[in-house]
Amino acid sequence: MPIITLADGSKREFSNAISAYDVAADIGAGLANAALAAKVNGELVDLSTSITNDATLSIITSRDEEGIEVIRHSTAHLMAQAVKRLFPKVQVTIGPVIENGFYYDFSSEHHFTEEELEKISEEMKKIVKQQLPVERQVISRNDAIKLFENMGEKYKAEIIRDIPEGETLSLYKQGEFIDLCRGPHVPNTSKLKVFKLMNVAGAYWRGNSDNEMLQRIYGTAWGDKKDLKDYLFRLEEAERRDHRKLGKRMSLFHFQEEAPGMVFWHPGGWSLYQSVQQYMRKKLTLRDYHEVNTPQIVDFTLWQRSGHADKFGDDMFSVESEGRKFAVKPMNCPCHIQIFNQGLKSYRDLPLRLAEYGSCHRNEPSGALHGLMRVRGFVQDDGHIFCTEGQIQSEVSEFIDFLHEIYQDFGFTDIIYRLSTRPENRVGSDEIWDKSEQALAQALDNKGLEWQELPGEGAFYGPKIEFSLKDCLGRVWQCGTIQVDFSMPARLDATYIGEDGNKHVPVMLHRAILGSFERFMGILIEHHAGNLPFWLAPVQAVVMSITDAQAAYAENIYNVLQNKGFRVKLDLRNEKIGYKIREHTLEKCSYMLVVGNKEMENGTVTLRNLKGETVGNFTESELLEFFRKEQSEKN
Repeated sequence: MPIITLADGSKREFSNAISAYDVAADIGAGLANAALAAKVNGELVDLSTSITNDATLSIITSRDEEGIEVIRHSTAHLMAQAVKRLFPKVQVTIGPVIENGFYYDFSSEHHFTEEELEKISEEMKKIVKQQLPVERQVISRNDAIKLFENMGEKYKAEIIRDIPEGETLSLYKQGEFIDLCRGPHVPNTSKLKVFKLMNVAGAYWRGNSDNEMLQRIYGTAWGDKKDLKDYLFRLEEAERRDHRKLGKRMSLFHFQEEAPGMVFWHPGGWSLYQSVQQYMRKKLTLRDYHEVNTPQIVDFTLWQRSGHADKFGDDMFSVESEGRKFAVKPMNCPCHIQIFNQGLKSYRDLPLRLAEYGSCHRNEPSGALHGLMRVRGFVQDDGHIFCTEGQIQSEVSEFIDFLHEIYQDFGFTDIIYRLSTRPENRVGSDEIWDKSEQALAQALDNKGLEWQELPGEGAFYGPKIEFSLKDCLGRVWQCGTIQVDFSMPARLDATYIGEDGNKHVPVMLHRAILGSFERFMGILIEHHAGNLPFWLAPVQAVVMSITDAQAAYAENIYNVLQNKGFRVKLDLRNEKIGYKIREHTLEKCSYMLVVGNKEMENGTVTLRNLKGETVGNFTESELLEFFRKEQSEKN
């Protein structure tokens, strides 16, 4: 007589073994109809799973994150079944769930086209209407190999051969279609009504370029139509906001084959870059940081002593000269310790905060490069705080306040906090790691922040808090970090004289707010869709004459604004004013100053914004005051 404890804490007793679905039906017809899967004693299972002993039970619906994953996994099978119906000679391989969707890889001589995705989608809808039951079957490893070999599915058979002998496997059957899978899956195909096939791409079998090229069909699936519509809208918005397209349209930067993963900054892009860097420089000065600069190329032995060579050696660019091996620095921390080591330090000198806009290089795989988001050459907004163990709490607390201030000024207010703890491959004793992890956890708790733990995701030298910001499309970008390091200073002989007159090893806090400048530029451009706040805009205003008669007057306004430090352009071309406005709107100039005969007679300008709205007519002094106010309002 199993006693079932439900998610709300209530209990139900049954006289015999009972399936998870029947428990849902006993609770109510509405829940049974919405049910997709279940959690029994914390394990995600099919609704058909029989419960024979006392257990905890949660019914999973499309409102649950696990429910959406079940829908997507089941929709991958649905798509494979539709493909097999339309193209019987195709072989199925693997079809996992991915973020926001799923894919399935197929081996076929037939090359799928984007147009054929619609045919496959229509066949999927037919299968949904058939309401085919999805049944789980248990099978031995050897029987599974025979089954798929007889079906002509050599890839499935190969996958199973790699599974240890004696393993019991599960199959899922819906109509004529059978697939190898752990599950769970929806109870029948009628639950899979909201999906869209997105595109076709190539993929090597098992990700190995020596293997056959397969065809991968991507899709997305959701619990209701509104969620699908919202997702497709976000995709369209992401496409519209793509920093690579905007970067080209606004002439901010470009990439080329001669320098893969390295940015060619154009005047407008470098203006944006400098605005961000100068803003950060002022903020760092107010927080008592000392800016430094360290060499680009350092003897490889330093990276061996710091531990970076063992961890990142393959990703480092290296050169040789006069029989010595050097590395182009992939990060700044070992070099900052060299500065700390110059001269005797006392506890009275701590905390010592060093900052550097350090140019770093990492040999990222060419296939991973992605505009500004993933590059080989980048500048870190890097800083290191040398402090005593007793100063960790206050320093981490102050850094969190600093980070919040910066993000808000750039227009980001939704932040996710994660604490990454000790990885398997690490340096330092467990005692040191215990201290470090507790210090960061306590700092977050003292701020009253909600955070989640990421076990094993810490740096090799210490745990870290990761600060991820959400952009206007809800995308999450990990940018800021602060890491407690008890190990590297000791490895590189950093010491200070304590109050007791003895030498002590300082604690080193590695910290960044923006991360890499390049990546943050990409995030910033996409978040604002290129319509950057006035204080950041590469071109804050463009002065345009309607005819040649206003050229001198327009030039005078341009000179006044430029002399006051605003970033302005002058457009005296013999073009229609509508053409000029459209062109500068596409270039995302913050304001357009239109000058005609009327404005010249009245000593004013007509001010238009990027939305195409006329803000008003301004005299020179009124315009300067308006722009000063715009400049001071960061967000």
